[in-house]
Amino acid sequence: MRAEDIKQVQDIAHKTWNSTYEGIIPLDVQENFLRSAYNDERMEQRMESSVIFVVDISGKVVGFANFSQVNKDGIVGLAAIYIYPEFQGKGIGSALLQKGIKALDGVKEIFVDVEKDNLSGLKFYEAKAFEVVREFDDDFDGHILKTIEMVLKV
Repeated sequence: MRAEDIKQVQDIAHKTWNSTYEGIIPLDVQENFLRSAYNDERMEQRMESSVIFVVDISGKVVGFANFSQVNKDGIVGLAAIYIYPEFQGKGIGSALLQKGIKALDGVKEIFVDVEKDNLSGLKFYEAKAFEVVREFDDDFDGHILKTIEMVLKV
């Protein structure tokens, strides 16, 4: 990801969240999260402290994946794989995941948290051989989410 991709990544996050979490997370809670997690300053911090890959199709960024740095034990956190809804189901998420696995030197395990009612997300990660580690309640801006932590052993 480059600095000039920030606005497109912010738009992808916004549209994907609204599409994915409609009826699961109240819209005001979504908007609060998106404003804090994807504002310009936070995006610059993400670019400095984590690894973000984008997929560009015909000059337009249509998806991205945000990985943490690999820690000393070979563990990586996957913060997001977000793809515009109209581009989902075309192998872009799989390609982003594979790019992370290949590019992150020393990765042994990738952890991701998925909201329990995000059925398309759960299905995606299960198809990629992620396994459930645990379920927990997550207080998300006053809204309790049922979260499933998953891991992929690389």
